[in-house]
Amino acid sequence: MKSHRATEPQRQVDKEKPTLSPRLCGSVALWLFIVERERLTSSRAPLHHSAMTKTPYEKTFERALNLLSYKPRSLAEMRARLMEKDWAEEAVVDQVLARLEELGYLNDEEFAANFANSRLTAKPIGRSRLRRDLRRKKLPSETIENALDEAYEQQSEEELIDRAIGKHVRLKGAPATREETKRLFDYLIRRGFSYDLVIRKVREAAQGVEPQDE
Repeated sequence: MKSHRATEPQRQVDKEKPTLSPRLCGSVALWLFIVERERLTSSRAPLHHSAMTKTPYEKTFERALNLLSYKPRSLAEMRARLMEKDWAEEAVVDQVLARLEELGYLNDEEFAANFANSRLTAKPIGRSRLRRDLRRKKLPSETIENALDEAYEQQSEEELIDRAIGKHVRLKGAPATREETKRLFDYLIRRGFSYDLVIRKVREAAQGVEPQDE
């Protein structure tokens, strides 16, 4: 039974896209590094020096797994982090990134979709704010727009702004003065909702008190 469990993960890595979360725990990252190192050493002649000497590829692969154990990352984010080291080689980094994409641990489309859905679940924000957040992750423009379309298809901006207003009103009460209305207006604009949508919703929340836009 033990040997069956030990070989099953290796078959999954070599033949299938992993079902594990892109965020790797330390033990999984170590196991994946060992599997990858065995794959490489089995295809080359034994070293006449120490068998434990790590090649540039192995060092880079191990660092990539360590980075993924903290949080998922986009392809460009990972490339930038791997190139930070003095010993990093661009060709080797490209090879490691390609291998991680092959294994399914780097996938910009999945990363963008998961990030967008997570952000909207944690905090109701508008499309422009979420677009800025995705750009900070160094994602391609097309990938960002696809993730935005998918996220706001599941939760419309109108539903999200209603959530934001509901929380604001519960904490501070419905705006009854122009100053309070302006604060609500500014709050929603900072959340990234469109100007026209904010104007309409603030008017409804203010019950006839109009915001003072600039």
